[in-house]
Amino acid sequence: MEQQQRKAVSVPLLESSSSTGTASSAQTLGNIIVSVVGTGVLGLPFAFRVAGWLAGLLGVFIAAVSSYYCMLLLIQCRQKLASEEESVEVKTYADLGYKCLGRTGGYLSEFLILISQCGGSVAYLVLVAQNLSSIFKGHGLTMASYIFLLVPIEIGLSWIGSLSALAPFSIFANICNVLAMAIVVKGDVQQVVGSEFSFRDRTAITSLGALPFAGGMAVFGFEGFGMTLALEASMKDKCTFPKLLAKAFTGITLVYFLFGFFGYMAYGEQTKDIITLNLPHNWWTIAVQIGLCLGIIFTFPVMVHPINEIVEANLEKGKWIQKLLRRSDYSTTRIGKFAMYMSRAILVVSLVVLASCVPGFGMFASLVGSTVCALISYVLPASFHLILFGSSLHF
Repeated sequence: MEQQQRKAVSVPLLESSSSTGTASSAQTLGNIIVSVVGTGVLGLPFAFRVAGWLAGLLGVFIAAVSSYYCMLLLIQCRQKLASEEESVEVKTYADLGYKCLGRTGGYLSEFLILISQCGGSVAYLVLVAQNLSSIFKGHGLTMASYIFLLVPIEIGLSWIGSLSALAPFSIFANICNVLAMAIVVKGDVQQVVGSEFSFRDRTAITSLGALPFAGGMAVFGFEGFGMTLALEASMKDKCTFPKLLAKAFTGITLVYFLFGFFGYMAYGEQTKDIITLNLPHNWWTIAVQIGLCLGIIFTFPVMVHPINEIVEANLEKGKWIQKLLRRSDYSTTRIGKFAMYMSRAILVVSLVVLASCVPGFGMFASLVGSTVCALISYVLPASFHLILFGSSLHF
């Protein structure tokens, strides 16, 4: 799901915008694209292979329309609360959950965001490991070994205090995503032209049971849902946000259609869960894969930042931490930093252990997309809207 804080850092305009909004339509359009598009798109051709090209197209279309509609529901909910109480300020998804469902709604929203961030982080670790395994074939290392090799790097990066210091790496990752998609499309065209391609060999719909898989992968590909409120708030002219969002989703959906469809057309039943693994093993492909891996490695700490915030906030409230601070001879700052370092290191190790148990990127990404991401993207926004507007809605 595709992820809030990571995307906020990737888009500096959101950080600098005031409460009244300063971003132009062009700036907001760029922010939406960066927020929504993520490396989950690399798994779309595999989803088309599992479900069939027609089922895959339907899955992407339904996920796009539903995401767009539910984003507008969130905006309507905030506007409703603002019109009823001028002092109410809803900045985050959890704030909206608290206003609609009380403390339970706030905790539920926060918990689902935490789980989705964990799921996305694990999926990205698996993506890095599978690409590294493809690059360094024959070295006797398993995919789990490559994942565990990332532990010291990610722990060290997670200790960096300033998120802005990691923003260039996030931009670098987005550039690598674009390059990877361009190289994949180029490889798809060459594969189709240079082989005995037959459209009849490509399945339209494999089975109804495969539809949820395609839908889950599509939902995972539409990241940044939690950034909706921040994106709308950053605009100078907020009235144009729905139309701008519609344009962005139309373009992104079209790109997803073409990327997933032609990726499956090129490789058929040989399509792998990460499409870059289908590319020929040459220096250009290796460069793209290394770029993707570096981008994800350096943006991983930004991705887990919301998890760290939630964990550290709850640690500060813990009674045993408060007792330790009162009894210790060390300064509060020193103990607080030590606790922060330890909690972040434990989090990285835990995510790495989980990632080492995942069989592959495609299946896990679809699982995360069809469960937690679907709850955040569709179920909760619709529930919030029913609570606030239920009495005035038609059937």
